[in-house]
Amino acid sequence: MNVLTVDYTADDAPQRFVESLHNTGFGVLTNHPIAKEKVQSIYDNWYEFFMTEAKHDFLFDPKTQDGYFPPSVSETAKDHSVKDIKEYFHCYPWGKMPQHLKDEVMEYYQLANALAQELLGWIEEHAPSDVKVRFNQSLPSMVEGSEGTLLRVLHYPPITGEEEPGAVRAAAHGDINLLTVLPAANEPGLQVVANDGSWFDVPCDFGNLIINIGDMLQEASGGYYPSTIHRVINPTGGRTEHSRISLPLFLHPNPEVKLSERYTAGSYLDERLRELGVK
Repeated sequence: MNVLTVDYTADDAPQRFVESLHNTGFGVLTNHPIAKEKVQSIYDNWYEFFMTEAKHDFLFDPKTQDGYFPPSVSETAKDHSVKDIKEYFHCYPWGKMPQHLKDEVMEYYQLANALAQELLGWIEEHAPSDVKVRFNQSLPSMVEGSEGTLLRVLHYPPITGEEEPGAVRAAAHGDINLLTVLPAANEPGLQVVANDGSWFDVPCDFGNLIINIGDMLQEASGGYYPSTIHRVINPTGGRTEHSRISLPLFLHPNPEVKLSERYTAGSYLDERLRELGVK
């Protein structure tokens, strides 16, 4: 499976990047505008937060979905029965979060959101005409001013051997949203499935930016842009003792955006959250 690694500054970057998204659902960018030092600082500071009991002061709100989600309520991937081995925090500009972490993470939120909207422009520009006509409005405008775009800070704890049988850090799943922007994590483990059912490691050199299609864009494009199934496998050997921090930005359209004849963005999200058991 050929997930392309594309230099963001190259003249042919938009075409090659969109080609990778169409063929695999994933693309990887280098030399992009998000400094790896900024990402590393967020990883370090949020890891320290996850190590404290203060996280429980920010327990998530089931209605608004902001705040801290402990392992006991972690997601169960669609068609799976065992919860993932993770805890996480949902960051929205309007949501609750630790004050000492807010400025840094919201600066990143705005930077990654702006880049994602640019990439949506690439995706629309290089789509075939019969796919473009399916979009009820331009892709960047779908997320303009959206209060639903979510920055999730994930902590996958070390593996102790006492986990529930069959549990993995993130079971095979597709993302719900339009587009996901993911800096390479501090530990490997992200894999994507090929058409023949085999699994491949996604290039994860620190500093890379991994982009993948979500279910909403698959729906809106009539399947031209595939929401490819991916997972985070458990580490082995000495790496079982390491935590893994991840920072996906899930780009969500405004709820009234019409994805297809079947769904608005709001109705699609509501259906999926109920399937995941978090609503």
